[in-house]
Amino acid sequence: MMRIGVDVGGTFTDFCAIGADGRVQVAKTPTTHYDLSVGFMKGLRQLAREQKSEIGTLLGQVESIRYSTTVGTNALLERSGPKLGLITTAGFEDTIFIGRARAWADGGSVEANRDLARIVKPAPLIAPDMVVGVRARMDYSGAVIAPLDRADVLEQLQKLVDRGAMGFVVSLLWSFVNPAHEQEVRRIIEEEYPEDYLGALPVFLSSDISPKGGEYTRTMTSIVNAYIHSTMADEMNRLGNELRDAGFARPLVLVHSTGGTKKLARTRAVLTHSAGPVAGLYGAALIGRISGDANIVFTDMGGTSFDIGVIAGGEIRAQDFIPVIDRWRTNIPSVEVKSIGAGGGSIAWVNREFGGALEVGPRSAGSMPGPACYDQGGSEPTVTDADLVLGLYNPDNYLGGAMQLDPELAREAIDEHVAQPLGISVVEAAWRIRRLVDARMGQEVFNEVALKGHDPRRFTVFAGGGAGAAHATGIAPYIGADRIIVPPIASVSGAFGAATMKISELWEKSCRLRIFEWATQQYSADVGTFNTVVAELTDRAVRDLQLEGYAREAMHFDLDLEMRFGSQYNLTRIRAPRLQLGSADDYRQLGELFVRRYGEIYSPEATFLVGGINIESFCLNAWVEAAPYAPAEAAAEAAEPAAPARTGARPVCWHPEQGFTETAVFDYAGLRPGNRIAGPAIIEARETTYVIEPGWSFRLDGWRNGILERTAPPDRPAAAEAGR
Repeated sequence: MMRIGVDVGGTFTDFCAIGADGRVQVAKTPTTHYDLSVGFMKGLRQLAREQKSEIGTLLGQVESIRYSTTVGTNALLERSGPKLGLITTAGFEDTIFIGRARAWADGGSVEANRDLARIVKPAPLIAPDMVVGVRARMDYSGAVIAPLDRADVLEQLQKLVDRGAMGFVVSLLWSFVNPAHEQEVRRIIEEEYPEDYLGALPVFLSSDISPKGGEYTRTMTSIVNAYIHSTMADEMNRLGNELRDAGFARPLVLVHSTGGTKKLARTRAVLTHSAGPVAGLYGAALIGRISGDANIVFTDMGGTSFDIGVIAGGEIRAQDFIPVIDRWRTNIPSVEVKSIGAGGGSIAWVNREFGGALEVGPRSAGSMPGPACYDQGGSEPTVTDADLVLGLYNPDNYLGGAMQLDPELAREAIDEHVAQPLGISVVEAAWRIRRLVDARMGQEVFNEVALKGHDPRRFTVFAGGGAGAAHATGIAPYIGADRIIVPPIASVSGAFGAATMKISELWEKSCRLRIFEWATQQYSADVGTFNTVVAELTDRAVRDLQLEGYAREAMHFDLDLEMRFGSQYNLTRIRAPRLQLGSADDYRQLGELFVRRYGEIYSPEATFLVGGINIESFCLNAWVEAAPYAPAEAAAEAAEPAAPARTGARPVCWHPEQGFTETAVFDYAGLRPGNRIAGPAIIEARETTYVIEPGWSFRLDGWRNGILERTAPPDRPAAAEAGR
């Protein structure tokens, strides 16, 4: 059976189909923002045509469709979600409006956060008049201080209904310890306002969505989930109907930011945030295991954004414990992947407020109207327009000839918006646009790797995304990398990752346990609470996965613990060696693992054992192994010339001082394992274009990965190489 991964991007929707024999097919279609199902079905039909079959025949061979979507994020950006009501503890109605001390900076751009005189907090997702408080109270241990008053709940609930609430979020104090009051509020709502009275108005409990400490982040996580739920449900239902009409009888599977996939019906909407980049990171880790690259910095340059992730020692370790979704800080578990507004569709503009400086992004032309050269009505210059003017792209062979580009429209856009305002030529303007976006991406990559305690020079750059292979050699010098890998699925890395990920989800619970006492300098011997919490999470995980249709014997479990030294704020996550503990010696082992991991991140001198060690929360990852990706055996590499794959030459500008240089052009499909090409050169594939700058060489390995290696010292300017 075949697995299909789908990654919906801001510009293109990517598809990757993997057969049982390891054969891979890819496709790209423009993202249809007005109705994502249109572009989705178009991509499936494209895959079917390549198999010379009908779409129904294709879907009959598909085991699962793994879908990563931006629908929920778009609902936040556009503020198109439903009108919600928030039920909280009386006296705490202003929690989400007060926020955190730096709530005004969450999710803001660097430029906006620097402008302190004009910065403002974002408009809340729930208006103040849609927040009510009920008189009930739990204490920190989960004991009831004030019982819930049904009449009070009904009174407050009626206010929200009268004001037009289309859904309810319930977030009461200490509900993550004892959810009884929240569960009772839900029962009251469902009894008083059944579906046949008000329709299907969803009720979201913070103890279900985010059973973790942190009043503000727990409430905001629940609100964000509720806000994007209905939009996602509508879009996914429409997509599901399209698939059923086409003959696909299996449930749709969604990719999660936690690094796994789960059926649509069992997915919390908030967990789909950043699913595409996370899937791409997992795909890069799989490629790294095959190619032998243990240290990889994952990059994905698409049409709208540039994504970065770090794989160290073959593992994805970086976790974002309080990720920001749009402008809202949440506490969902998430693999850490950074995204910035830099892609092929990023718009170049002159910032007159800062002395006429050239800027690239964060605004993007998207798929509609797209770059000026798309000839779809776009008039602003983009990175793609600049690459086309420099001769890096073939206007007649973009996306394998499926899309024609207009170089003249690109030149006109760059001339009007960049060249004339700066008083430079169109070619120099295009070169500056390319170098500026490369520098911005390169600096962000350096920061992501170096600030995690790694030496960037020891990492291989994974160049993913449709524009990744075209800009990889421009990014690498900023981190001192000498090796770049561009696999054959690079342009659809998110879709490839989705197709190869396992079924999994995380179950979390906050529970503070002091395992090393600062007063006695001894490890605790009380392991009962630890084992009770883990057993509770395990029971929930087994029940949930059994509802997905998986047997208990097929399930695997990993336990992560968020720990810190006593009185410390920051958390450090470690992997527990076992699920159940037996004695104080097991706590000692956990403590030693924590101290070692803390020292790796912050240096051994920063450890502070005498301050005590606390476990703050538990995170159980339950997973079912997917069918392994089994690519065909690597072909033998032969030292034969690449000349048969050469299709000609065209003028390319590597530096404006050198003008245009006739540069060899090769067809990727005609290359054979072992072929080597010295830069400067261009290699054209159906979904991407490899740009091999001067000072770099290209080699095709047995897996058909493009390996780019530096041949000139990193401090040698490209202009000097181009003039040789």
